[in-house]
This record gives sequence, C-alpha cells and structure tokens, in this order.
Amino acid sequence: MTQRTVSASWLKNLCDMFAAEGVNVVTLLQECGLTEQDLLDNDARHPSEYVGHLWDAAVLQTGNRHLGLKRELCDRFGGLHQVGFAMMASPTLIEALKILHNYLAVVSEDVSLTLEPSEEGYWLKLSLAKHHDAFRTRIEFSFLTTLMLCTWITRKNITPISQQWTFTAPLDIQPYMSAFGCEQQFDQAENRILLAGDVLQAELPTESAAVCELHQNILREQMARLGFASIHYRVYTEILRSLRHGEPRLSDIASSMHVSDRTLQRKLKQEDLTYQDVLDQTRRELAEQYLANSAISMMEVSQQLGFVDLSNFYRAAKRWFGIPPGQYRNQLEAERTLHLSK
Repeated sequence: MTQRTVSASWLKNLCDMFAAEGVNVVTLLQECGLTEQDLLDNDARHPSEYVGHLWDAAVLQTGNRHLGLKRELCDRFGGLHQVGFAMMASPTLIEALKILHNYLAVVSEDVSLTLEPSEEGYWLKLSLAKHHDAFRTRIEFSFLTTLMLCTWITRKNITPISQQWTFTAPLDIQPYMSAFGCEQQFDQAENRILLAGDVLQAELPTESAAVCELHQNILREQMARLGFASIHYRVYTEILRSLRHGEPRLSDIASSMHVSDRTLQRKLKQEDLTYQDVLDQTRRELAEQYLANSAISMMEVSQQLGFVDLSNFYRAAKRWFGIPPGQYRNQLEAERTLHLSK
C-alpha cells in the first residue's frame, strides 16, 4: 500500500502551535528523525504517522487533553495555505468546503472530510485514518480548526447548530461550549458538526471566480506533482463515503468516479492494487477507530463497515488484528489507560 504523507508546512504549523504551549518541539522532531530545518521546505512530504506521534507527545508533555480546543491556537496555526486561499475565493462557504474536500490531501492524506445534506444544512464529518493515544485531542483540534477557517473566509463568527462526538462526555463540557458555542452530544456514532444552510449559501466577501480557478489550478498541479492524487486515494475516499450504506461494489465506485469498471481496474493495477485491497484497507482503518470507542457496539461497527452480518466482520477483524474484535478493543483500552497513567 502507498504510504500516506503530510505536508512539511502542516507539520510546521503543528510544531509552532505546540511550541507556543511550551512543548519541547526539538525533542519531538528528533524522535521522528526530523529537525526544524526539515519543515521549511514547502514541497517536502513526511509520513503522516508523524502527526499522531507529535500529538501524543505534546499531550503527554503538557498534560492537556484538550490542547485542541483553544480557539486562538486553531485560528493562529490552523492555516491551510494554498487550499485556504482557494476556499476564500469561492462563491459560497459550501463551495469552499467542497474545495477543502477535494484538495485536503495536499495538506494531509491522513484526514478525510465528508459533507452530508440535512434539513437544516450540512453535516461536516472528519475522519482520521489511524487511531492513536491523542486521537480525541487531535479530532477536537481538526473540527475547531475547520470552524475557525470557515470564520476566517466568511468574516463572520459562525456558530454551528450541533456538534456530535463518538467519545464519552467529560465531567466538564465547558471547554467544548467555549470552543464551539453550540449543543454538544457525546457517545454518538460519528464525529461531525452541523452547519446551517443559510450560513453555507451566503456569498463570500472575497469571492473571485478567476482567483479561485487560479488557486485550484495550482492545487491540481500539486496533486499531480506530489503523486498522492493517486487512483488509490480517490477510490479510498469514495469507499469511505459509501461504506455505511453497505459494501460498495467496484461498479458503484467506478460510477461515482465517472469511469468504467475496466478503466478503474486498469488504473488500480498500474499502482499494484486491486479494488479488494483498497476496500480491505479502508475497512481496517475504520475498524481501528470504531473499536477504540467502547460506546459503539460490535453490531454498529459491523454495519458502519458495510458487512452484511456480524460473523463476516469477526473473521475480517481477526485477519486484520490477529485477535477477535472484542479482545482488540480491550487491548486498545488497556494501552490508553497505561498512557494516561504515565
């Protein structure tokens, strides 16, 4: 499988934010085999697993499990550079978020964004490819950074309608209320935030079709030059979007990508992949996330992964992790407890 990567500029943003909170960033980077100089090359890419490691170490050093819930930090260090400029020139916020969806991989291949319409507006869902100790802190930061980005490009203080989290409610939800200013729901099936339709459809003050197209052309070139705008990534994203509705067939994904089944198979083969490879990888990564959340039942995990019955999920989980899913969930919980006790 192709290794997921993250831009050096995004790693630098994170390290600058951690340094502002008193974290010894030099030590953290050394553990990844990096120096601060390595983050200055805007075209450089690094393994996305470094992001999880940096978050884990930063939370451990600061002892702050809500490091990602500071609006001022997200506003100051959450910029997405070229992607953000393209968003700012979009006609509306919903179009800007579609650009974020299309080009988020320029920043990081480790995060995916999905937009789902509702009666009140759109649910914005963010997913991380791999679970790690500071997963909760990082997903909080990802949502708040996205909200602050929306505030920046609209020049308005946006208050969501609702926010849902997969994890259990903390004793004090005030940090969440201060950060998002809306209803907070915990022990939910997905991490997502609901934005109002009128907010999403309002015209942006810096809208410019020419400027938007210019930045998108640059982003397309970056996607092609860096090589991670691969058919693998595109298929992975489509599968991620479709799984909850049942196992997507190759023909379903090909149709959503506007190519024939044969063309999709041929392009995957050029990257030494099969459709089943990508489907299996996507399911495994999601399974790791869902199993880390004890509020989600095994049946719900199975359904979210598109399995027709529980037994198929159990067999797949044992193949992925070497042990049954319940045992793997206990293992993750034990590792998290050990980490928090240090």
